[in-house]
Amino acid sequence: IAVSCGVGHRCGSDPTLLWLWCRGPSCLPSVQRPPTFGFLLDIDGVLVRGHRIIPAAQEAFHKLLNPEGQLRVPVVFVTNAGNILQHGKAQELSALLGFQVEPDQVILSHSPMRLFSQHHERRMLVSGQGPLVENARALGFKSLVTVDELRAAFPVLDMVDLQRRPKTTVIWASSWVLLLGEPVRWETSLQLIMDVLLSDGNPGTGLATAPYPHLPVLAMAGCFSGRFGHGTFLLCLEAIYRKVTGKELRYEGLMGKPSLLTYQYAEGLLRRQAERRGWAAPIRNLYAVGDNPMSDIYGANLFHQYLQTARSVGAEEGARGPWKQQPSTARSCTSILVCTGVYSPEAPESPGPGLLEAAHVVSDVHEAVQLVLRKEGWAL
Repeated sequence: IAVSCGVGHRCGSDPTLLWLWCRGPSCLPSVQRPPTFGFLLDIDGVLVRGHRIIPAAQEAFHKLLNPEGQLRVPVVFVTNAGNILQHGKAQELSALLGFQVEPDQVILSHSPMRLFSQHHERRMLVSGQGPLVENARALGFKSLVTVDELRAAFPVLDMVDLQRRPKTTVIWASSWVLLLGEPVRWETSLQLIMDVLLSDGNPGTGLATAPYPHLPVLAMAGCFSGRFGHGTFLLCLEAIYRKVTGKELRYEGLMGKPSLLTYQYAEGLLRRQAERRGWAAPIRNLYAVGDNPMSDIYGANLFHQYLQTARSVGAEEGARGPWKQQPSTARSCTSILVCTGVYSPEAPESPGPGLLEAAHVVSDVHEAVQLVLRKEGWAL
């Protein structure tokens, strides 16, 4: 059967088996079959630099989109940013990439907290900055108290600033602590979070012995990079808690790369994305593209290790956790390191072996997409 690609070429192929689309002077046939792979794409340093798109990202999506402007394979965008709104980030990516990015394709550092739905009714002390309450409510949490509200209720507990001493006190109690990013006033947040942990959620009441285990803490993961961000804030909180109690601060959950939970959550979104598009084949192979060995590559390799372990001990055993989720259908998570962001091949110290070592090192995201499409037997 002769089929026209729409630019005057005649391509002899069975249209029920081949999907035809044209790029420039030649037609590239590709077997039309449901994808069994998906992408986890970091944003900063992979797709954008600052607020400008990296040209290689445009070339990459030229290959990932069909003629109707729809993705040919499932894709999620994974960032460790957290002081923004999910729909705002989706709109920003849509404008930069030139196609519609849905909010549920964007994974912020705290997005996996949606999995803790059994705790969404609990009262939470929430710390961070930016659209803090809006983000927490978007995650499903319903009863929220910010650090500023707590300080207003118990100003005597904030001993650093003498100008903010108390005039009244109120009865207040919390059952969980929610850390969505580094705050602006570290001393106030550190003091009041410690008061809540040491008083078992009732600041202003003295307990002879600090309760342990302490109240559950959900937090954005953070790594120390030399700049004082959320990772450093967590180090300060952990050190203070250890100094005061002699015990280790424990987290009910850590979100964001390289947290395993973030990759489990991302896989679930890829699976649902494929189901909405009517792609019946399970998503077996994941490809995580990033520019930071400490977060992107470490996290992808950790998830790959988890998938191998889960297969050996059984899907149900591997899917355990304090949340409900479907057993994983993925078999692998391949890490791909690009050289357009944090990582530079000319750096004096390159990532060593182990979980910091990428399965592939490429120049940019376009080369990464080409590598994956060739590996999966898809036309470029």
